[in-house]
Amino acid sequence: MSATNTVPMGPKIAFGIGMLANQMFPAAMSIFMVVLVQDLGFPGWMWGVIFFAPRAFDSIIDPIMGFISDNTRSKWGRRRQYVFWGALLMGFAFAMLWQLYRENSVAYNFTYVMVWSFVFYLGLTIFGVPYVSMGYEMSDDYHERTSVMAISQWIGQWAWVIAPWFWVIMYDPSWFATADQATRSLSIWVAAVFTLCAIAPAIFIKGESTKDRSDYEPLDLKGILSSVNKIAKNFVEAFSSPPFRKLCIATFLIFNGFNTVASFTYFVIRSYLFNGAAPGVWPTLFGSVGAIVTTFIVIPIVARMAKTMGKKRAFILSQSISIIGYTLLWFLMIPGKPYIFLFALPFHSFGIGGLFTIMMSMTSDVLDIDELNTGKRREGVFGAIYWWMVKLGFAFAGALSGLILTLVNYQSGAEVQPEGAVIGLRLVFSGLPIICTLIAIAVMWNYKVDENYAKDVRAQLDSRKLA
Repeated sequence: MSATNTVPMGPKIAFGIGMLANQMFPAAMSIFMVVLVQDLGFPGWMWGVIFFAPRAFDSIIDPIMGFISDNTRSKWGRRRQYVFWGALLMGFAFAMLWQLYRENSVAYNFTYVMVWSFVFYLGLTIFGVPYVSMGYEMSDDYHERTSVMAISQWIGQWAWVIAPWFWVIMYDPSWFATADQATRSLSIWVAAVFTLCAIAPAIFIKGESTKDRSDYEPLDLKGILSSVNKIAKNFVEAFSSPPFRKLCIATFLIFNGFNTVASFTYFVIRSYLFNGAAPGVWPTLFGSVGAIVTTFIVIPIVARMAKTMGKKRAFILSQSISIIGYTLLWFLMIPGKPYIFLFALPFHSFGIGGLFTIMMSMTSDVLDIDELNTGKRREGVFGAIYWWMVKLGFAFAGALSGLILTLVNYQSGAEVQPEGAVIGLRLVFSGLPIICTLIAIAVMWNYKVDENYAKDVRAQLDSRKLA
């Protein structure tokens, strides 16, 4: 798709519907993972391995997929066909992944989840890398890029409004007799509905034909295998860009800190607020209310902040507000009064809610700088590397969460936890994201690409095209 200053609302919404799928599958995955520990007897180390290994594999193949997408010659353009077929594979694998039965041994279920997780993340990469690159290509205007990403994040956030309600369905016996039975059924519905959403960008966002491009690398088997060095070179070149490196490191820290503790939400609420008893809808409200706040309050505010005060200052301010939220979660988690923690969520939601709205827009600005310096337009490579950092953060978060569960001696399925387990979990729940966010703010403090810088780069690129 050729970049323009103003993007029509139709393509923006189509890109946002794709983001809904891009968010829903990981959101549902995080919710369903609780079943592995709570109901199927997986120890903490298995939880960590399942979180880490497939995501590490995913992060490794991302740059390869970026290279393939950037160099595809097709009448459909560089991205659309991969988004379509990747969505189908991702949806099918997700439904198969959760066909688990408690009657099977833990070892069998562990192996089954591992195998289908690898297939799912392969589909996610085939879909996700070209899909994200579509967004980077949609506009060459500094503020319109923020608008594209804000709308996509607004639509995508509905995944986090919807997904926490799966907890209610999973653990309400009037719906399903057991949680594993619930995930078997829910996974099929999630796959069916959100695979269609994932396909939407491939259908409704048009791409210019690249069939006759002579400047692309060959994509036959020999060409792909011989391109490994070029992929590595592209990776080094992209990551050697100081502004891009800052974006990647800051995203890794914030996303890693958030996701490490997000998976503990159910355990903290059940074990601390309800002393091991069924927590009812409160884990669901934690996630759902937070996502609603993000959707209707945080994203519009952050988008406005980015336009009025600049993207860097908007990032620093939004993440500083999130630190207040994480601090309040320590003080407002009160046994017997679960509703009190809701007052922390408007502050807490500025963390992830502000992160991708700003960072994906900033990445588009960095792509212009790279094109000015190298003469290449590498949305696929940069998108793959940026999301490689996100996925690597997700992988480390999973491994770290499993390690933390083990270190604090949290016992899967136990109504009463060993002494110190819950307090240890709570310390991590509030403290780890604060530490990660403070480091991320320090990393971004001297970020140099402001509106004037970006517009000057854009003007030079436009002059070069006219010459």
